[in-house]
Amino acid sequence: MVAYIEKHGLQVAVELADFVDGQALPGTGVNRDVFWKGFSELVHVLGPKNKALLDHRLALKGKIDNWHLERRGRLHDRDEYQAFLKEIGYLVAEGAEFNIETLNVDPEIAKIPGPQLVVPIMNARYALNAANARWGSLYDAMYGTDVLGDLPEGNGYDRGRGGRVVARARVMLDDHFAIDGKSHADVRTYEVVEGQLLMDGHPLRNPGKFKGYRGSRANPEAVLLENNSLHMELLFDGNNVIGRRDQAALADVLIESAVTAIMDCEDSVVAVDAEDKVLCYSNWLGLMKGDLEEEVSKGG
Repeated sequence: MVAYIEKHGLQVAVELADFVDGQALPGTGVNRDVFWKGFSELVHVLGPKNKALLDHRLALKGKIDNWHLERRGRLHDRDEYQAFLKEIGYLVAEGAEFNIETLNVDPEIAKIPGPQLVVPIMNARYALNAANARWGSLYDAMYGTDVLGDLPEGNGYDRGRGGRVVARARVMLDDHFAIDGKSHADVRTYEVVEGQLLMDGHPLRNPGKFKGYRGSRANPEAVLLENNSLHMELLFDGNNVIGRRDQAALADVLIESAVTAIMDCEDSVVAVDAEDKVLCYSNWLGLMKGDLEEEVSKGG
């Protein structure tokens, strides 16, 4: 049975109150009493408005249910149904044309054409995976899936499959970051000269796709490329198990992937009671503070 405590006229589940007072508020500079007083005021102001909206929705649902029940066994009349929905206010007249304003909206939402993840925040592992899904290894993605036409066999590293992955990745580089007069498959050196990326002395066909580098110009640790507002990072490491076998010491290719994520409490999971909500809020707090952890055991 859920135990409650009174907070400024609200009956709050004890475990939720303990979480807010003991974990969420410390370090924010917000006094407990000030928080609960303000929260109570919001609930008492917005609660009746929210209830009125729910009551209206329930009334509409009742009218629609009755409409269908009264016509049970009859062929559906689309025009009649549409007129009915307009009559009860379920459908309203189309408004004037408008444009969505994206001023001061983060580029991840307003400009970058990347995918968005939706994950149940109750699951810490899923939440962490989503929060770290901005960048992913192209090598790992190709090796572990059937993008090459088959799936990997066995538990150990298949050097032959790894070679196919590297070759396929270079085809992708040629497709999206073509070199003027050369293929990435034949390149041995990547360097930056006077702000321009050169591969064995050859520039990109579209030099504007080069966005930056890390390390030295003559021997960069990483090269950042951009296509259609999404980035790809080439990682070079001659000491890496992959890089030391590569003619250009290319150890991995990172691709910009899920640029945003919805940490969901409603659609992909139903967090209703206090215990579930506290778990959601706790995981979210961990993401915000950067201390959310989850142990994962592979192959064991």
